[in-house]
Amino acid sequence: MVQGALLCLILVAGVAFIVVATAKFKLHPFLGLLLAAFGVGIAAGVPLPEVVKAVNDGFGGLMGYIGIVVVAGTIIGKILEKSGAALRMAEVVLRVVGEKRPQLGMSLIGALVSIPVFCDSAFVILSSLRKALAQRAHAPQASMSVALATGLYATHTLVPPTPGPIAAAGNIGASNYLGTVILFGLIVSVPTMLAGYFWATNVAVKIPVEEEQEPTASYEDILKDFGQMPSAFKAFIPILLPIVLIGAGSVVSFQQWSGEAAYVMLFLGTPVVALLLGVLAAFALLPKWNEETLTGWVGEGLKDAAVILLLTGAGGAFGAVIKATSVAEVIKGVAQGEAMQGALLLLVPFLIAAALKTAQGSSTAALVITSALVAPTLAQAGIVGAVPLALVVMAIGAGAMAVSHVNDSYFWVVTQFSGLKVADAYKAHTMATLLQGITAIITTMILWWLLV
Repeated sequence: MVQGALLCLILVAGVAFIVVATAKFKLHPFLGLLLAAFGVGIAAGVPLPEVVKAVNDGFGGLMGYIGIVVVAGTIIGKILEKSGAALRMAEVVLRVVGEKRPQLGMSLIGALVSIPVFCDSAFVILSSLRKALAQRAHAPQASMSVALATGLYATHTLVPPTPGPIAAAGNIGASNYLGTVILFGLIVSVPTMLAGYFWATNVAVKIPVEEEQEPTASYEDILKDFGQMPSAFKAFIPILLPIVLIGAGSVVSFQQWSGEAAYVMLFLGTPVVALLLGVLAAFALLPKWNEETLTGWVGEGLKDAAVILLLTGAGGAFGAVIKATSVAEVIKGVAQGEAMQGALLLLVPFLIAAALKTAQGSSTAALVITSALVAPTLAQAGIVGAVPLALVVMAIGAGAMAVSHVNDSYFWVVTQFSGLKVADAYKAHTMATLLQGITAIITTMILWWLLV
């Protein structure tokens, strides 16, 4: 079996293949990951039967951890989107924040809505509300767009049940610590969101948008046109219920409480159970219980989940092949050195994820691939347990933010729906995502210094 520097070169070539195949030749990341998995395994001298076994075990094993969780999360997000619950949550946040701070309101709305809803979809859903609020508060459209886009982005790569962070947690063996990952995701996302808000109010505010002079529907008209919306309680409960249950289960596990009540809480706090209960809570948002909603809306959620599941499974296969090589010995030598220790170790997954994100555009793909790559190295580097592994997920998520530009579908959603020119979008949106990624990794490293 290949060892040493040549093995490192093979791994780098495998990652380079994924980037070139997906970014330049537009090959779907699912196939790119699978081909890379086989290619790395064969080139590294892993016996052929073991390569096949690693691919199958890696794909199936990861699905066993997070498959239902991802499906349940996407169904919740789709129901929130279609029922108007996402808009209701936005309205509640605006009431709390007030119209005197419209950009802050947009940032908070984005950070909240993007926990269950993909940021691309969420930006489209909230765009009309953003325009109306900007007109009502006399706030520049570009500033409002960046505030919303960066608020959405902050939680998209950091807070489960968004699929990317869940996949990363599963890859590195942190599925049992999902409550801790959620907690740190929420903590790190606050300064990350505020970094985007700072950019929106200090840089994007100076960028003109042509559509600014065009009349738009009023805030009240948008809510009225949407029709009957659910109550605030019904809108929030599908998100809050799973988070509270997972968090409570994590506390019971950490405190090692025993007894019947603790046993029940551990069951309810299991991510699969908590997210399925969130789905049931989301059913209360359905305007009618019929084929359109129970089959149609749920079916749309399943379609959204399918791509994420395949990509996540392929990432698990890639990671399993890497583990089957002798990379652990190489990493052990690096980890025993003094160059990269403590919080500085977090820079490795951050830089890998940032390079992948910048090169191929998908934050989810960057999260999946990076977590698969670094998983075999963590135990050798002494990174074990709930808090250290959760902070590794945060470091990968931070890298998966930097940067959003022309090869990222989200960049084009923000550009087209905000009316920004491409050159202005680079200044307003791309640079904001760079600032967010840097803020997130600095916050993560500070937490490591304080807690680990």
